[in-house]
Amino acid sequence: MEATPVVDLAEVLLQAGLITPEQYQSAAAQALPGQSVADVLLAQQIITTRDLAMALSLHLNLPLIDLKRHRAQVHALALLSEEVAKRYNVIPLDIIEGELLLVMENPQDIRALEDISLRTGLRIRPAVGVREDIQEALRLYYRTRGEIERQIDQVEAAEAPVPPPTRLSFETLSQSPVARIIELLINQAVRDRASDIHITPQEQHVRIRYRIDGILHDMLTVPLTVHGPLISRIKVLANMNIAERRRPQDGQFVFEAENGEVDVRVATAETHFGEMAVLRILDKKLSLHRLEELGFLPEALNAYRRLYSLPFGMLLVAGPTGAGKTTTLYATLNQLDRDENNIMTIEDPVEYKFDGINQIQVNRQAGITFATGLRAIMRMDPNIILVGEIRDRETAEIATQAALTGHLVLSSIHANDAVGTIYRMIDLGVEPFLLVSGLIGMVSQRLLRRVCPHCRVLTVPSPEERLYYERELKVNITQYYKGQGCNFCAGTGYLGRIGVFEVLTLTETLRRLIMRGAPADELLRQAQADGMIPMRQDGMIKVQQGITTPREVIHSVYSIQ
Repeated sequence: MEATPVVDLAEVLLQAGLITPEQYQSAAAQALPGQSVADVLLAQQIITTRDLAMALSLHLNLPLIDLKRHRAQVHALALLSEEVAKRYNVIPLDIIEGELLLVMENPQDIRALEDISLRTGLRIRPAVGVREDIQEALRLYYRTRGEIERQIDQVEAAEAPVPPPTRLSFETLSQSPVARIIELLINQAVRDRASDIHITPQEQHVRIRYRIDGILHDMLTVPLTVHGPLISRIKVLANMNIAERRRPQDGQFVFEAENGEVDVRVATAETHFGEMAVLRILDKKLSLHRLEELGFLPEALNAYRRLYSLPFGMLLVAGPTGAGKTTTLYATLNQLDRDENNIMTIEDPVEYKFDGINQIQVNRQAGITFATGLRAIMRMDPNIILVGEIRDRETAEIATQAALTGHLVLSSIHANDAVGTIYRMIDLGVEPFLLVSGLIGMVSQRLLRRVCPHCRVLTVPSPEERLYYERELKVNITQYYKGQGCNFCAGTGYLGRIGVFEVLTLTETLRRLIMRGAPADELLRQAQADGMIPMRQDGMIKVQQGITTPREVIHSVYSIQ
């Protein structure tokens, strides 16, 4: 790479009209030996580091990369150590056509270019970045990765097990390199809004991924020598049997994260290359969700409120695993009067604890299942009962009987849509005449990713997206909002999730159709005639509002109906 003559950037700023001739002359007169005019202008706050980066970009004819909108790729970061990146104040952004795209504060630093090219074995494609943005990116990308790498160097082949604590503190977790790795992984997961950490052994390394907004993202890879100690320590923390490697196990522990306390649920299972572990992160602050925050359309929310305000009957929330059913049920509990009502729950597990609510944990070893727990609750004079999930005939029948005997019963169930919930309950063995007497309504839901507000732009829909959109809303679509990908959204274009819902109130007409054994399409037509907004239409309304994209609705809702 040929050296570019170094010029005083103040001259470029002057030519670009970012400073006046008077400001230039005044700063030039004040410059000390070895100090540039640009340094003086910067010290006097006449210009910013962004102005300097812009001037450098213009002078060198190099792209100016906004690191708030572009995310460094894992394979590029892995090429350069934290020490070298900080020494030259650079960020390896990506590998493009065999060249390393390197964001630099000073692309004229020939020594840095040659050194990094030699270390990585790649030609360097320099780009300009703002000084503070590069420093923030260094902190963001290298803090966890660099610290984990330092801890890995200290890990021995085997560690002696330690007594399992019931509550972890920073001091407890800092006692060994492997424990420190666990702390770093969980804290980073909380910062990244991850719901799960996947630790999966491969043939030559251990792959660690975070599930963010429902999608798995690679976080880093670690050597196989770390796998055994890492899984063993996780098992110790979760009160699991570290000697048992073939049988799947479950456990949990409480972790003091940087931003507060979180529960960590652990599941392990044997794979071809060894034991994998999945850590579910349960942020206790999420139990404070209000129904208004979940994504209900006003009409659907009003219908749902009418249902859970009834004094008795069964109200079911349907959807696949990960659809947000528990969140909806917990947000509903937050709306109910805990002083005048005896509210009792049977859950597996009890994910969040509520003041004023009596919660029972399923414990199969002690003989406490959903069915037996529900029977016990019935003898405790409850007003409102929450059953974590209806998954078998016995639980379905007892829940229906509870609804028929003057209790409001809330529960979740695995079903594709609101109408499908009716057939699912019948398949479980509940007689139709009992079901229509006890059931008051159903909510079916999915979670869609939200468009990132920091990088969203208008884009033109594909023919397929236009077809689905116009089929639901009966209006044309020429453009919609889509995220380009930035640091706020980890380059995905999405930030957070929102629910799409359909709320079905069981009217007398629907009850008669169920008793007659009417097919699902006839029930669906009647439900829509009674005012139900289908999930697909709900999703496209959120596209119209700029909240999500047609692709998200098609992938998450249409593919399962």
